[in-house]
Amino acid sequence: MADKEGVTLSLEEEEEDADVALAYKTPEKKSLREIQELDPGDESLRKYKQALSGPCCLSPDASVPNVQVTKLTLMCEQAPGPITMDLTGDLEELRGRAFVLKEGVDYRVKVSFKVNREIVCGLRCLHLTYRRGRPVDRDVFMVGSYAPRAA
Repeated sequence: MADKEGVTLSLEEEEEDADVALAYKTPEKKSLREIQELDPGDESLRKYKQALSGPCCLSPDASVPNVQVTKLTLMCEQAPGPITMDLTGDLEELRGRAFVLKEGVDYRVKVSFKVNREIVCGLRCLHLTYRRGRPVDRDVFMVGSYAPRAA
């Protein structure tokens, strides 16, 4: 995105500008284990934390990213059916598979993802739209906060 002088801002700079504009101070980051160990004597709080984070704690595996996007589905009323892209397999195969959307067509994108290790706060989706190889639109959507879950 360009500011008034035509200088391109990085994603981090835009996030800082958005945080300043909202005047929201994010809390310090704590691991899932630290959160579970807070207030060990409060039974109702322990049950509440278990309801939010699920009954099982997943084992931390550093080789797997914390958030894994598993599937993208493009849904359009004018199309004969949804276009589904499985992102767990070979991504080079998807690069060769193009699809065309007419300009002005309404569509929805469904993103399926999995959170593996730690709680994700303020997950955002960056949606870039290209036309003939050039970026024409950029949207950032707030997805939410999620705790790790077993598949």
